[in-house]
Amino acid sequence: MSITIKTPDEIEKMRVAGRLAAEVLDYIEPFVKPGVTTGELDRLCHDYMVNVQQAIPAPLNYAPPGYAPYPKSICTSINHQVCHGIPGEKALKKGDIFNLDITVIKDGYHGDTSRMFIVGGDGSILAKRLCQVTLECLWLGISVVKPGARLGDIGQVIQKHAEGNGFSVVREFCGHGIGAKFHEEPQVLHYGKAGTGPELQAGMTFTIEPMINAGKAAISELPDGWTIVTKDRSLSAQWEHTLLVTETGVEVLTLSDGCPPAPAITVPAIR
Repeated sequence: MSITIKTPDEIEKMRVAGRLAAEVLDYIEPFVKPGVTTGELDRLCHDYMVNVQQAIPAPLNYAPPGYAPYPKSICTSINHQVCHGIPGEKALKKGDIFNLDITVIKDGYHGDTSRMFIVGGDGSILAKRLCQVTLECLWLGISVVKPGARLGDIGQVIQKHAEGNGFSVVREFCGHGIGAKFHEEPQVLHYGKAGTGPELQAGMTFTIEPMINAGKAAISELPDGWTIVTKDRSLSAQWEHTLLVTETGVEVLTLSDGCPPAPAITVPAIR
């Protein structure tokens, strides 16, 4: 399958979808506090997407080959859950680290983004460091996106930073092309070798979404068929943005007023 180059009209629709996805996270942030259930957060986000944004929550009933339809409108992953946690009756506790992953469809195009939250604002030193390093990994990956770069450049800079801080990179899940489809080519690995993989071209749109574990990289799937956890039950963090390769570099499509700013970190040489 080839990588699609988006037209100017498609890019404008991607900008709208990306902004809306980020604004869902802005909206829900005040509700992320001890005692709230992930099911309640799902209900609030669903209603906001459908009734306020007139958008479609992309995860609801999403069913890739081999999977049962996903039953909720958002993904909520707590502590040792890596990704695709299903909202339910689980109540958040002070000190939990919590990933909230939002994908909306607006006018046929997808915007996909996720953020980490430390519930109650008082996590352990390890939890805070893991969330910060993972955010740095995301932005280091973004920083090397430009025409002529290679996908392997993204993977190497993320892997080097994560492992250099004593953490590990989940290998089984990766970023992905996005547009009229939720998941398109290319696969964007968060590990690898600089100078390898497809060459980036203006008009490509894809996500970078590193999943970084405090312990080992090994993962397992829970019986619900969706939730992924660390095999050693160590903490896991993830941040995600949807990106556009421009003629001169990169545009982050999932920014909003409440989005955490890019951390101040020096980009290491990748070649």
